[in-house]
Amino acid sequence: MRHQQQPYEDVERIIEFDFLRATEAAALNTLPWVGRGEKENADAAACDAIRGMFDLINICGEVVIGEGIKDNAPGIFKGEHLGTWIPGSHKFDLALDPIDGTTNVAKGLPGSICCIAAASPEPTVEVSLKDIPTFYMTKLAYGVNVVRYMQLTGIETVSIRNPLEETLPIIAKALRKRVQDLTVVVLDRPRHAKLVESIRSTGAMVRMISDGDITAAIAPSISDSGVDLYAGIGGAPEAVLAAAAIRCLGGDMQTMMWPRDSDEEKKVVELGFREELKRVFYAEDLARGKNIIFCATGISDSPLLRGVRLKGHAAVTHSILMRGRSRTVRMIEASHDLAHKTIHLRSTNRETAI
Repeated sequence: MRHQQQPYEDVERIIEFDFLRATEAAALNTLPWVGRGEKENADAAACDAIRGMFDLINICGEVVIGEGIKDNAPGIFKGEHLGTWIPGSHKFDLALDPIDGTTNVAKGLPGSICCIAAASPEPTVEVSLKDIPTFYMTKLAYGVNVVRYMQLTGIETVSIRNPLEETLPIIAKALRKRVQDLTVVVLDRPRHAKLVESIRSTGAMVRMISDGDITAAIAPSISDSGVDLYAGIGGAPEAVLAAAAIRCLGGDMQTMMWPRDSDEEKKVVELGFREELKRVFYAEDLARGKNIIFCATGISDSPLLRGVRLKGHAAVTHSILMRGRSRTVRMIEASHDLAHKTIHLRSTNRETAI
């Protein structure tokens, strides 16, 4: 059980860089597997580094959003405890994706990151990071200028329930662009054929990605990402992770549960989520409160972050670190001297050279 924690009003300020070190370690430990065609080994390397780093962090961390258990695939799973759990350590709810874009890593493609979202308890927040019962959600993510436009007009002018042919002209007006100058990111999946057709019918440009929709959903909230909107169906855990980041950036995201088939829908109804199947969840519904931290480190290049670069005897990582309370966003470039750099791995329980 969790013990009485030490009193500290703003513990996120102290602990946030340790979370960042965990994503850096995961990216560095994954690097040898980039382009090797072995995505499970890449995922195992990232998980090993994250667990190893958390073994050094004095928190009571519980994974509330993790990976689904499938066969013998590696992962960090819901309910797992991370941190030392020393009595008095601060509580954190954790959502993790050791590699968003595992297939991209295996194929040596762009668009992969390691990311962690964390939230410490607040008196008025019962559930900080919402666990969605469906495997997928429909998503519509947009940046702060669209949010401001909706606030100024006083009505919900952008809705996930509306056809994109109606939504894109509104997005263009909010961003002071022509519709044909908009860039919409969509996962390259057969299920999105009609969605892509509807976007192109407006004249807007579609940028297809093979994997990594956390980055894609965050991108519209980054001013120089070159992405105006993210739309389509993707993983529900990824939606929660993206929502945590979007809360820190001031943008927003609308999502709805998307059962894959009648069996999954029936199961969700039996679990008591009949009404929530019809509900639109905004970023604030998925990641609640102010005590939110999001951090990510690029493995390969994406609209959000550059990937790991090897320069002589050094590895250069590119990371983002955000806090919801202050909306501080740090872009961090770090150089790691490989002659001296070590990573604390769970598998070895010691500092291990890269």
